[in-house]
Amino acid sequence: MKRILVTGGAGFIGANFVHYLLASDATLSVINLDALTYAGSLDNLNDLRDSRRHEFVHGDIANGALVLDLLRKYEVDAIVHFAAETHVDRSILQPGRFIQTNVVGSYTLLEAARQVWLDERHLPSEAVRFHHISTDEVFGMLAPGDPAFREETLYAPNSPYSASKAASDHLVRAYWHTYGLPITITNCSNNYGPYQFTGKLIPLVITNACQGLPLPVYGDGRQIRDWLHVGDHCAAIAAVLERGKPGETYLVGGDNQPTNLDIIQIVCAILDELAPDPSLPRHSSLIQFVSDRPGHDRRYALNTNKIRTAFDWQPAVSLEAGLHRTVEWYLANQNWLATITARPEYQDWLARNYQQRKNS
Repeated sequence: MKRILVTGGAGFIGANFVHYLLASDATLSVINLDALTYAGSLDNLNDLRDSRRHEFVHGDIANGALVLDLLRKYEVDAIVHFAAETHVDRSILQPGRFIQTNVVGSYTLLEAARQVWLDERHLPSEAVRFHHISTDEVFGMLAPGDPAFREETLYAPNSPYSASKAASDHLVRAYWHTYGLPITITNCSNNYGPYQFTGKLIPLVITNACQGLPLPVYGDGRQIRDWLHVGDHCAAIAAVLERGKPGETYLVGGDNQPTNLDIIQIVCAILDELAPDPSLPRHSSLIQFVSDRPGHDRRYALNTNKIRTAFDWQPAVSLEAGLHRTVEWYLANQNWLATITARPEYQDWLARNYQQRKNS
């Protein structure tokens, strides 16, 4: 697979994956389709502006004519589909956007791939692949003693975001079973690392802490997540894209179980070390417990035995090392951070989602 269409490639995970692909194989080219919503930025791709192997296209995945044109023009032999609305808090306030992008957009991509690859047969079906990026949130919530989610776990989404991703997963799988479109799916846990939009937990903590602003913690902060460094996620996707069996799903996680409060305290301790603030006893003193969001899942965990066994993949970056690297990156990229946080839509989001929450 040498001509890869990456959707959402100006966003957090997508941009990291574009960099990963171009660095790992000098013979492939990337067509990068992104609508440049609040979570996407060309600043994430600055070092690729002069690359002849990277073509950026500003557009919406729900634009069927555009997608068809790209598949035909570039003779795309693989689609890696990241483009999605992914922020649970935003899905609670604006669920319609999530249905449009995550469901309608995914359907549009699948239809275009089916038409070009299966109906028009521009390329042999064994030489193409549609890879869909999904989330552990489609499986719902685990109780404290429950075993980790597996590929066979029944879906039970609890937010508009996770419901829209579950719908897109079902569509992708249906195009395999109904039409024979060669697909693979990965469901990942919480990602962190460079280029992550500052509305998400870890970059929000770093950004606020560096400004001496409150660090909002939902509820009691004891929600448990599995955290995966974005570099490990990129390596897993590449392995599935190259060697994954069509029609199969693989779970990708970091195999850890910290609480959200644990994560915040670790980040604060790293900031105490790397960027001490003489006006504060420690950055964790900025922690402020606020009212929880509706329907907040308490725990996720993933069983990653399948991908480990199939491809000898495992996380290479420990949580502690990954968080240290991430804090270092944000501290070293203040211009990038300032550009993102200065956007009016970002400031509006902070006002709508955090400033109106009551302290608990």
